[in-house]
Amino acid sequence: MKKDIAKQKSVSKGPSRAPTGTLLDFAIASLDSEGYGLATHENRQVLVSGALPGELVRAKINHVGARTYFAETVALLRRSPHRLTSPPCSHLPQCDGCPLISLRYPAQLAWKRSRVSDALAQYLSLAGAECGEVIPSPERLGYRSTAKLVVTGKFTDPIIGIYRRNSHDVIDISTCPLHHPIINRVIAATKEGIRKGKVPVFSPRSGSGLLRYLVVRVAPDKNRAMVLFVNTERSYNMVHHLAKTVRTAVPQVAVVDENINTTTGNVIIGNRDNFLTKEHSLEAAIGPVRFTLSPRSFFQVNAGAAGIIYETVRQWAALTGRERVIDLYCGVGGLALFLADNALEIIGIEAVAAAVTDAEENAKLNGRENCRFVVGDVSTHLEMMRKNRQQVDLITLNPPRKGCDEAVLRDAASLSPARMIYVSCSPESLARDLDILSRLGYRTLRVQPVDMFPQTAHVENVALLERV
Repeated sequence: MKKDIAKQKSVSKGPSRAPTGTLLDFAIASLDSEGYGLATHENRQVLVSGALPGELVRAKINHVGARTYFAETVALLRRSPHRLTSPPCSHLPQCDGCPLISLRYPAQLAWKRSRVSDALAQYLSLAGAECGEVIPSPERLGYRSTAKLVVTGKFTDPIIGIYRRNSHDVIDISTCPLHHPIINRVIAATKEGIRKGKVPVFSPRSGSGLLRYLVVRVAPDKNRAMVLFVNTERSYNMVHHLAKTVRTAVPQVAVVDENINTTTGNVIIGNRDNFLTKEHSLEAAIGPVRFTLSPRSFFQVNAGAAGIIYETVRQWAALTGRERVIDLYCGVGGLALFLADNALEIIGIEAVAAAVTDAEENAKLNGRENCRFVVGDVSTHLEMMRKNRQQVDLITLNPPRKGCDEAVLRDAASLSPARMIYVSCSPESLARDLDILSRLGYRTLRVQPVDMFPQTAHVENVALLERV
């Protein structure tokens, strides 16, 4: 009886600063930008993993911040009507990498659109912008063509997976429903190879061991894969036998690379490669454009949704063959190569030299002779173009999640292109930058959300702007 009373007190009231491990009941009002359920407790914000809007959940506090509690759902007291009865994941609730996987897909799309429209609504300058419905991903599961996974545990019982959010705990995700099926098969075969070959697994605590990470890349249209075993040092014999086990179990693996990473930070892929196969790269496609994939090449993890974004940009660009296009943050040249057929000239600017090398190779692969790619600071190159009074008809921007520096937006606007098209993976930074551009003479006409990452909280957007 005393135990029941103690439990009831910890559930219903809780102390003013609830200690880790406390059970509390929360009414979930909404989701935050990372997919956590939002609730409040005694004037503190609570972020609850595994909870959906409208639900009443019992959750355990697992981290106490200065103003925020982090908690994980342990029981559903009132379920959302949008919650799936049987989510397509065997790793729940341990894995929180896909926070929306229990939410029905139409409800995911509705929430993502509201997230975009809410971000735009923060700025009066964007009141007239049309916000479309979210375009669904062609594939809701099995779409992810790249996986960068942590290897931990012991060779007798290896764990291959991802870090739990806000921790260093590794969650085994050997059958992730978002992975392309080849990736899951490679994970299973790698575990078997580790056990069979007694491959020493790296331990961050002791600094000893060999195998640190497993990276798998798939070319979905070719059904071929590249595998990187990221090691602390060269170990030809051990990795040779590991590679043989994997390629025997998964014949689609065409490229195997023993990558050496001696750093102690969070960088996954090191600078040294030792290929165990004759082939050193894959070829993949997004729509009609082909790409060469090396171990460090960037490639969209959802080729189907990426094709929708590129096609949207191509349609909105409405090029006639006479325009000069500047592609900012061009990466490996995806947008530029999609637009090249209908442009006079395209200049891509990118700070990462390896990406520019890939872009140049991709231009040759696709026979796009009107594409030129340069390495360097975006703002510096735009300033040079302005000083040279270079004519620019269209500027496309595809910056990192943090968006653009205001100086870049000012330099882009100073070239006076008739239109800009902005591709963004963050509704918040996109809305902020569109507001800045409005003060620089550019009106946002349309924003089109695209679901690049189903089952997660992320949403991509394409925005069309015209010079006023």
